[in-house]
Amino acid sequence: MALVPRRPLSVRGALKLLFGAVDYAASEADPEPAKRRSGFRLLRGGRPADEERPTVTELYHAHRLGLVRMALLLVDRQDVAEDVVQEAFTALFQKHGERLDGLDNALGYLRTSVLNGARSALRRRRTAREYVPPHEADAPSAEDHAVLNDEHRRVVVALRELTDRQREVLVLRYWSDLSEAQIAETLGLSRGAVKSTASRALDALEKQLEKAR
Repeated sequence: MALVPRRPLSVRGALKLLFGAVDYAASEADPEPAKRRSGFRLLRGGRPADEERPTVTELYHAHRLGLVRMALLLVDRQDVAEDVVQEAFTALFQKHGERLDGLDNALGYLRTSVLNGARSALRRRRTAREYVPPHEADAPSAEDHAVLNDEHRRVVVALRELTDRQREVLVLRYWSDLSEAQIAETLGLSRGAVKSTASRALDALEKQLEKAR
């Protein structure tokens, strides 16, 4: 049987693949995708006034995987991403309790915690590399492939070549679906800086994908 050549990924196609169609991996683990999407609406602060506030436990079971994917896009390692998300949920529970009293935007809190946790993990990794000789990276584990398939991982490789800030902007924009204003608030930037960073990030991502063709 003749092999079909792999079609090159455009930047838009890559972002759609990585950020828009990423739910494929949750199909078996999450039998109620519509309910999960509704939960994301709750997390983003869009909860109707008459709808009950979700608990930490409910948020954890419904949305941990999505946050792990977000963290994985930032830190590139499944075990580190798991730890970052676990710490974010722990901090959420310790500060606001199981019922999330006084907190209307749980995702905003979790997203910021995951972002800060990822930054800390990357700083520790860079510090360690200053003292430890470089070594060949371990092969992707079965858990890695449960989160991202081969095509997704090809885009992740391209994302690794971006700066931390460029990667953060793309993840927040296309995975977390934030507006420029929300990204600016999360990262402490101006909207103009977010827009220019996103533009440079897309250009750089396109170049990296061209190299991989």
